[in-house]
Amino acid sequence: MTIGTDQIKKLREATQAPVMEVKRALEESGGDEEKAKEILARLGRVRAEKKQARGTGNGCIFSYVHTGGKVGVLLELRSETDFVAKNELFQNLGKELAMQVASMAPQDIAILLQQDYIRDSSKTVADFVGEVSGTVGEKIEVGRFVRYEI
Repeated sequence: MTIGTDQIKKLREATQAPVMEVKRALEESGGDEEKAKEILARLGRVRAEKKQARGTGNGCIFSYVHTGGKVGVLLELRSETDFVAKNELFQNLGKELAMQVASMAPQDIAILLQQDYIRDSSKTVADFVGEVSGTVGEKIEVGRFVRYEI
């Protein structure tokens, strides 16, 4: 089966994975985009695992205040470089994790990472962090968080 550039472009935009990985995943899946997404997610997790020994000296602080102002969260998300900390995927991850903490009230980082991700219960928060880490090519970790509730 011949994989077209339009199909590669569409899947790349959806996953942010490297072009050659997208092409190989589509070829391996016989052109099935859903199977290719699963392959890319697995490859991203493998890449993220390889980076776990690296240090994270950069990152951002994210905040979320729930409607009504009764619950608020400050969350530190760390990355290896400032370049990745400014990346759209990293920024989205920080916002999503702050919202996760606000809604699920984990007591610590270990519990947070084990929770089902609120937008997709088929994966854990750790899976979500690993996917973003694999996609951006750097180690990402939750530094700390605090949740306030009135």
